[in-house]
Amino acid sequence: MTESTPRCWDLLDDHAKNVASMIATAIPAPVRELGPDLARKLLATAPAEHPITPIAVAEPVRIPARGGEIAARVYRRDPAGRTPALLYLHGGGFVLGTLDGADEVCRAIAARSGWTVISLGYRLAPEHPYPAALEDAVDAFAWLRESASDLGVDPDVIAVGGDSAGGNLAAAVCLVQRDSGGFLPTAQVLVYPAVDDRFARDSWTEFADAPLLSAADAKWFYSQYVGAEWGGQADPLAAPMRAESLQGLPPALVVTAEVDPIRDDAEAFAVRLAADGVPVTAVRYDGVFHGFFPEVGLFAQSGQAIDVVCEFLRQSTESPLVQRNSGSLGHRGAVEPGVHE
Repeated sequence: MTESTPRCWDLLDDHAKNVASMIATAIPAPVRELGPDLARKLLATAPAEHPITPIAVAEPVRIPARGGEIAARVYRRDPAGRTPALLYLHGGGFVLGTLDGADEVCRAIAARSGWTVISLGYRLAPEHPYPAALEDAVDAFAWLRESASDLGVDPDVIAVGGDSAGGNLAAAVCLVQRDSGGFLPTAQVLVYPAVDDRFARDSWTEFADAPLLSAADAKWFYSQYVGAEWGGQADPLAAPMRAESLQGLPPALVVTAEVDPIRDDAEAFAVRLAADGVPVTAVRYDGVFHGFFPEVGLFAQSGQAIDVVCEFLRQSTESPLVQRNSGSLGHRGAVEPGVHE
């Protein structure tokens, strides 16, 4: 570490510090300065020649949607039989992210949970600003239920989840389904979700210079998503924390990283869910930064969090267990600061 290293890096464990240093060396400038095209080229994940997690089924599908067909992948541990399903929405600030980038985490969830996982390659900003990505997610969720028998999926047990921008989209899908009176997801898995557009809680300042995702880059990502005409309007489908009420939403798991500018927003969202009567479990992982979750094999905390996700999914089919978790705040470290409105 050097004198120029941000102080918040001191909270990282030794392995995360090394990874953060490698990222800082590999990326020559902040993402907001690189722009979408160059950032995508530098941060794209190449397809793995030998995936870490073998899986029986990992095949492409095309999902019809109002904005045109969407590329997706279906992951199954067992080719036969009927299973619950998780619609997974990758992270990347609404601007970055690919099916290849989410491949390992989707394999791991499918293999460890026994659920079918459908990973969605939704449209990206700024070429396709809000609500394009949300429309893709809502349409994919509807398609998944309609196509359940062809996919070997139980149409009554379909959850939605994602990390970062994908967590935002997962929460917004739940709001859309609740408000439209449609089929409600069985559960929602929100991994450091970007849920508030006010950028006001303490973590925005405390972790402004966090690795991979700085506060300035996070704000830039959101501006790309909502587009030039946003103007600061409150829209709960673009920023779920803006919803008047979270009552009636499905049980939630909220996972956060200690060193992350959006940490306090995500944890405050968990507190609001619990206050509105939604069964919720919140788990913070100390020593790591935003983006750790899909990095299977790179961070020990990634494997631990995936196990928590799989256990939560299993419990979501057993309502007494889900109810038992209502309002709990678990952790892999302290969960004191930032869990507040």
